[in-house]
Amino acid sequence: PSLRRSQSITAGTVDHSLSSGNGADSTFGCSTKDLRCLMELRGAEGLQRLNEYYGGINGLCERLKTSPTEGGQTSQLNLARTPLITPQHADCGEAVSGVEDEGESKTGWIEGTAIFLSVAVVVLVTAFNDWSKERQFQGLQRRIEQEHRFTVLRACCTVQVPINDLVVGDVAQIKYGDLLPADGILIQSNDIKIDESSLTGESDHVRKDSDTDPMLLAGTHVMEGSGRMVVTAVGIHSQTGIILTLLAAGATDDQPSKTKGKKDGIEQDKGTMELCPLQEEDGAVQDEPINKKKRTYNPKKEKSVLQGKLTKLAILIGKIGLLISAMTVLILVLYFVIDTFGVKGKPWQAKCTPVYVQYLVKFFIIGVTVLVVAVPEGLPLAVTIALAYSVKKMMKDNNLVRHLDACETMGNATTICSDKTGTLTTNRMTVVQIHAAGVHHQTLPPRDVIPPKTLDLLAIGIAINSSYTTKILPAEKEGGLPRQVGNKTECALLGLLVYLGSDYQALRDATPERCLHKVYTFNSVRKSMSTVIRMPNGVFRLHSKGASEILLKKCSHILAAGGEAQPLQPGDREQLVHEVVETMASDGLRTICLAYRDLQEEPDWEDESSVVTDLTCIAVVGIEDPVRPEVPDAILKCQRAGITVRMVTGDNINTARAIATKSRVLEPGHDFLCLESKDFNRRIRNDGGEIEQERLDKVWPKLRVLARSSPTDKHTLVKGIIDSKQGDQRQVVAVTGDGTNDAPALKKADVGFAMGIAGTDVAKEASDIILTDDNFNSIVKAVMWGRNVYDSISKFLQFQLTVNVVAVIVAFTGACITQDSPLKAVQMLWVNLIMDTLASLALATEPPTEALLQRQPYGRTKPLLSRTMLKNIIGHAFYQLIIIFTLLFCGEKLLNVDSGRKAPLHAPASEHYTVIFNTFVLMQLFNEVNARKIHGERNVFEGIFHNPIFCSIILGTFFIQVLIVQIGGKPFSCQSLSLDHWLWCIFLGFGELLWGQVGFMHEQVHIICDDLCEVIKTMWTSFDNVQYLPGKH
Repeated sequence: PSLRRSQSITAGTVDHSLSSGNGADSTFGCSTKDLRCLMELRGAEGLQRLNEYYGGINGLCERLKTSPTEGGQTSQLNLARTPLITPQHADCGEAVSGVEDEGESKTGWIEGTAIFLSVAVVVLVTAFNDWSKERQFQGLQRRIEQEHRFTVLRACCTVQVPINDLVVGDVAQIKYGDLLPADGILIQSNDIKIDESSLTGESDHVRKDSDTDPMLLAGTHVMEGSGRMVVTAVGIHSQTGIILTLLAAGATDDQPSKTKGKKDGIEQDKGTMELCPLQEEDGAVQDEPINKKKRTYNPKKEKSVLQGKLTKLAILIGKIGLLISAMTVLILVLYFVIDTFGVKGKPWQAKCTPVYVQYLVKFFIIGVTVLVVAVPEGLPLAVTIALAYSVKKMMKDNNLVRHLDACETMGNATTICSDKTGTLTTNRMTVVQIHAAGVHHQTLPPRDVIPPKTLDLLAIGIAINSSYTTKILPAEKEGGLPRQVGNKTECALLGLLVYLGSDYQALRDATPERCLHKVYTFNSVRKSMSTVIRMPNGVFRLHSKGASEILLKKCSHILAAGGEAQPLQPGDREQLVHEVVETMASDGLRTICLAYRDLQEEPDWEDESSVVTDLTCIAVVGIEDPVRPEVPDAILKCQRAGITVRMVTGDNINTARAIATKSRVLEPGHDFLCLESKDFNRRIRNDGGEIEQERLDKVWPKLRVLARSSPTDKHTLVKGIIDSKQGDQRQVVAVTGDGTNDAPALKKADVGFAMGIAGTDVAKEASDIILTDDNFNSIVKAVMWGRNVYDSISKFLQFQLTVNVVAVIVAFTGACITQDSPLKAVQMLWVNLIMDTLASLALATEPPTEALLQRQPYGRTKPLLSRTMLKNIIGHAFYQLIIIFTLLFCGEKLLNVDSGRKAPLHAPASEHYTVIFNTFVLMQLFNEVNARKIHGERNVFEGIFHNPIFCSIILGTFFIQVLIVQIGGKPFSCQSLSLDHWLWCIFLGFGELLWGQVGFMHEQVHIICDDLCEVIKTMWTSFDNVQYLPGKH
């Protein structure tokens, strides 16, 4: 792989001296070919070449001009500013259109040209929308890439850089949950295990160690442990990138039939790539790429609920439109044939054939126009615009959407399974209570209160038994709080040392990370972390920290008042749990036990259960993680919106219950369940240990808190709720997760939220939405945006179907009665542009309001058209048809203009039909204001100025309509109108708003009458019961 420090790649070009591998680079002591050969090796073979050819890891770092302890120097990094990533190639296409001269009459070409230009405008506007959407999604993709950062050591400073800025020679920190973005060699490791199944297909985790197998490859997952590696290749020059390049090159020569039926392929997301298992023989690559699109926007196979409903509706409307269109053409042709050759008795004459053909073409154009207006092709555009607009705005609300349909799905959510730490709480942890030397301190004591031996053990245990990247840094602003960097629980413990006056950094410097003998890193199964160091006298000392009730069971001794160890009897342990742990937990504190053990002889470190036992308890601390101030109100909003919030946490049941009460997950007086993992599993499993859905259905409806839960418990709960048959509607479940093991639950959920701050790369990859602030309030905003998408589509649907019904009926009826459509083809295309592209922009960009959270979820089976929407569509269509038909058949008398009915072929435009067209368009503009409300609201202007796009489109459409009518002339089949005619058109259009208020009053009268009837019925029933009660008559 190429060295990014000494060369750059632009548009796929590589410095020849490096790419050829003909000798070492002049700046660095190794070539591309050398590093490639090194990274192709595994295990002992790779380690042997590293030691013999490079002089070990220190020799390699020296050649790469980097330091394993200090990282690369800034002067060296400045040589490598051009990203060494897979070059992105863009394919460019040109659209070429031509106009064919069919030799029409001198004026006959005008209408055809106008239709062509109108179609061009519609296409260009639609294309512009698609281009804007694609541009926005590319920006979103760049944002997601920027969110994927990696921790590196540069010039003795630990910094986080985007994965695209990684350079060869960087010393990178790796930890549990990371998705490696580059190839590298381990410098130092703490019990690291890697999932290499994406490359090898082997499901077993591979243990990595700098002494046995130090090779790390891009695209693999860190499943356990932590450490540091020196980057040796990034992007296309990593082993994964090389394979990808070979596959991409070979794909161009392969026959399409070879890839048919393949299911597995390759997905690439910048520096992070995943491959299907490869079958190699003699270096030949046998698989082929199936899908090289970025994984972020790969659509799910099944359509979302809303898309499914819209597809069904569009197909139904399309069939009806096709039927009416065909009937229109058939009736026009039959009427013309019967009238011309039957009633008038004209014989067929060859010289009249061109005229007859023109009539037939006219009828065909009318039929096609009816079809174009009837088919709701604007629905997909409206969905896309609504989603694109929402996704962009959601970024400002700290929701980074990775799958577009998740935005819409969130609007139907009925259950949210939320983590506690960082989501419901601030994740700014502080030790506020401590039990040490036999005394429970409700507030932190001075340093001199704690015995020196206890304090020393406490300090060294906290300092070294934690990630060395976790630190407490000075506040950014004077008077501010110190900055916590890294794991927040460890930051709280380090903060305790700072309070007690201990220098944790000095302790770490005295015991560098490379001197740690053994590390059992924290995971969701252990719920603890243990570190082993070798003392100067040869004794192995193990320091451990973890969940109190779990670690105390492994303690056989406890440090007493003088700092000496005394036996911890079972009764003493129970008393400690009851009086200290449970008391702290009841106050909402997270309890952590700190313990140690001395081992005289080196044991079998792989037998963890025999090592981490017989501990001596040093102290138990209570860590406060306050509930976010906005969370209680946010959860109350969810409850009002018909969404049940369940807290799934790994914390103690008492801590979980206290936090749940403070955050309003639990409400006093309600019969809700708070269960620990063991009780939960006991209730849902049969005697054989198998989960039964019937048992689970008895638990989850009342379950609000699941404590001491594992990722498996979370997945079981999510799957059980989704698979449940209880109720009329299937539950729509959203779940939050931050750990690697949360990935199955995130994938199983209808919407998976990953934590942007505390979440691992694997969790983010499995999620649909990333919470960039890890805040529950952001989930509530996602619900609002999801419901807003649904409402936006409903608003557009209500508006478009009204236009469809009126336009189709007017065109069909007018054609059948007058043998001509009052609305001409080019005018219909303008109407189509208004009701499709412009209306979708106007109505699909309405911002959400708090009112969206005051109703229940729509549900999966609820029809798109509600009763109120149908009433609005039918009512406004009725008004518009009355106006249009009145103008069509009586307009010439009312307006004192010449009639436009039964005009001869190629007749000039009439004021009569221009007034009809103008009135029709203005009614649509005013009805577009009505369409902003779909739940029977009276004030249709509420919040209208909060949507500048809507106002701009309404005003812009009106201005263009004025131009079309006044100067459009023959191309638009219009005759300029007088001021009187314009006032009449505006008045009739404004009548749409008045008609909407009449419909509202009619609805209110119906509601009042129904309520009165119900009251009278109740009173009559009560009176009837009183009259005929036994003994009362």
